[in-house]
Amino acid sequence: MTPDRPNLLLVTTDQQRRDTVGPRSPSFLRTPHLDQLAREGIRFDAAYASTPVCVPSRVTLLTGQSALRHGMTHNGRTCDVLAPGAPTLPARLGALGYATVGIGKMHFTPPRAHHGFEQLILPDDYYRTGVPAMRHGLGQNELSPGMATVPEAETLTSWLSERAVEHIRYRRDPTRPLFLWLSYSKPHPPLDPPEPYYSMYRDASIPAPVVGDWAGDDAPAAFRRQRHRGSFDLLDSSTVRAARAAYYGLVTQLDYNLGRVLAALQDAGELTRTTIVFTSDHGEFLGDHGTGNKVFFHEASAGVPMIVRPAAGTSSVPPGTVVQTPVTLADVLPTFVAAAGGPVPPDVDGTDLVALAASEHRERVVVGLAGGDAGPPGLPYYLAMTDGRHKYVWYPEGPAQQLFDLASDPDERHDLAGSAADGDLAGWRDRLVAAITDAGGAHHLDAGQLPAVAPLNDTVAEQRASGWPGYHTEAFHLDVRH
Repeated sequence: MTPDRPNLLLVTTDQQRRDTVGPRSPSFLRTPHLDQLAREGIRFDAAYASTPVCVPSRVTLLTGQSALRHGMTHNGRTCDVLAPGAPTLPARLGALGYATVGIGKMHFTPPRAHHGFEQLILPDDYYRTGVPAMRHGLGQNELSPGMATVPEAETLTSWLSERAVEHIRYRRDPTRPLFLWLSYSKPHPPLDPPEPYYSMYRDASIPAPVVGDWAGDDAPAAFRRQRHRGSFDLLDSSTVRAARAAYYGLVTQLDYNLGRVLAALQDAGELTRTTIVFTSDHGEFLGDHGTGNKVFFHEASAGVPMIVRPAAGTSSVPPGTVVQTPVTLADVLPTFVAAAGGPVPPDVDGTDLVALAASEHRERVVVGLAGGDAGPPGLPYYLAMTDGRHKYVWYPEGPAQQLFDLASDPDERHDLAGSAADGDLAGWRDRLVAAITDAGGAHHLDAGQLPAVAPLNDTVAEQRASGWPGYHTEAFHLDVRH
């Protein structure tokens, strides 16, 4: 018996910038399988993680809601916002008759919470095989590059790929369509590719970091604090260049490993009848604007790759279509539910990406925010919006604001807020308040206005002393080991 509905494959990477896929990707970067998926499907060149942090993005993928609605604005416990039996993506697909499997980094708390999956295979299972991985001592929030301490075939990336191949070939239920979430942990630091990927781009024309005219000592206080907490501004240019070469090596390793999974689907006769979505949970500054990590709503950090390759015969959208409308990770759930034959749920913020690509009306606004313990208590680091042409960011601490014209300045080199008329900026503030309210985030406003507080005035030395390099070993209790 062969199910008549398409299989569904969600492939996510961790901390992969949007400019590693598509027209802004470096010419030397080898991603043949992502390129092939884009040629066969739909590429979204303005995709965003609306809260560019690991756990909020994963909760958004699970719920189809932005952090304005689901409430996870930083790395916290998923069980605090996802009650048992919550209508997550795997739970909804399970109710539609799908077998649901998660393989890879889930970042659930507690780690063995299933959140609707029937089966989970986690990085913890890899480390319990006894592989002597991650013995270089690099932390998982550092940009200093290194090399894997195991051969390529023994890396976590390879191991996760093999588990996916094994499930497709030997373990899937042939009487039910399959939903598989394959969640890779790279290219998140530590930037430690194995050979041959370690050396692949060492002699390439690595692009230098982009530094905006706003990114000096007068950058928004919240942004400067992240830079200093990671001491990213103290890295020399040769280290940043080597970090970028290693990062690109990890991206290519992921792409080549994805080829193994696609081959397994083809061997099983299931590739053409599988709808595939590829994306990432957020980007990585990688030295841009003098910093590293993610969190903020700039393109390097919030921009993510997004490719949808519909199963054969399920879409009228021409292959190779490129969409410039802003989309977000909240769109993944309704895309898969629609592909599975279910109605798009009314309680989600996302939309079916295939239907969006087929529509003539594509105007859209994306709202972004993130928070945590590195700023004024109870306030997000920023509230932001983009319509695809412009981006406006409000920082409560200070307060400060930024305005970018993404059409003429896609790298965000020039902050227009300093030269804009007061009336224009007031108009953007009003638009942001309206967008936040419409998206269910009015609780982040102060009496209907954007919140504002004085700077914390912590010193640079205090900020550098409060950094968190992410020292995780194979014994760490969460499945965030990369």
